[in-house]
Amino acid sequence: MSDARTDATPEPRGLLQTKPPSTMSQEELDALTGLIVQALKSVYDPEIPADIYELGLIYNVDIDDARMVTIEMTLTAPACPVAGEMPMWVENAIGAVPGVSGVKVNMVFEPPWDQSRMSDEARVALDMW
Repeated sequence: MSDARTDATPEPRGLLQTKPPSTMSQEELDALTGLIVQALKSVYDPEIPADIYELGLIYNVDIDDARMVTIEMTLTAPACPVAGEMPMWVENAIGAVPGVSGVKVNMVFEPPWDQSRMSDEARVALDMW
């Protein structure tokens, strides 16, 4: 999926949803969301040459008033060999974003992940055309 916008903030896709906390303006929320998406795009499944954001593994991002970020994510398969490590990779990536006060990663398996959740970018990386 290409981003036609001219600024550096990636467009949230799929089930990625954020809502403005009452103490943060929409502009602040958009900027923080963009940084969080960039951080998510730095995390890769070691067996797949695409980042977890473009693979569609991120189901939800919630930012509360205290700038605590809660991520709902899944894996390509419940028995993924890095299932125990990947949430920590996500936590570390998001925790390094300026303005984030903390991170909680929840692993979910409903709805189950399938290839329809991948972006065009991931499809190109995986040669799935």
